[in-house]
Amino acid sequence: MSEFTNDARKMLELVGGRENIVSFTHCATRMRFVLADDKKADVKGIEALSCVKGSFTQGGQFQVIIGNRVSQFYDEFSAVSNMDGVDKQEVKKAAKGNMNLLQRAVANLAEIFAPIIPAIIVSGLILGFRNIIGDIKSFWRTARRPLRRCIPSGPASTISCGWRAKPSSPSCRWA
Repeated sequence: MSEFTNDARKMLELVGGRENIVSFTHCATRMRFVLADDKKADVKGIEALSCVKGSFTQGGQFQVIIGNRVSQFYDEFSAVSNMDGVDKQEVKKAAKGNMNLLQRAVANLAEIFAPIIPAIIVSGLILGFRNIIGDIKSFWRTARRPLRRCIPSGPASTISCGWRAKPSSPSCRWA
């Protein structure tokens, strides 16, 4: 008898029994249930169990936070319920049945765009670096022009260097 046997039995009762569980699996720290009826699950009772850190519903899945020892709890829950867990992809497919039309559309879009997010980020970084490198080139071109001898030479010239009213003024030209 494992340390999770009693909690696994209680969890089975509190989620609504075997008939309410469509499928279940676990990830790194959570048990993931797809329930036929979410209202049958006693959330406060589940969160009162000693091994449970919290619970929430997301993406059509009822998730119970167990912690790092979730794989041991999963094995015990499988033995107590006489049910076999399934892999994560099958749970996602079953969970889509608990979503409304808008949630399913957003989930499908997320599945399409999630793999290309790294490519979008890298392309943005490349464009940013290209702009910075271009600015460095223009900075070095203008930095090589010394501003010494850039003194206005009369009423026709302006104060800003590089702009002269008299193009042949010897006192304000680039060296």
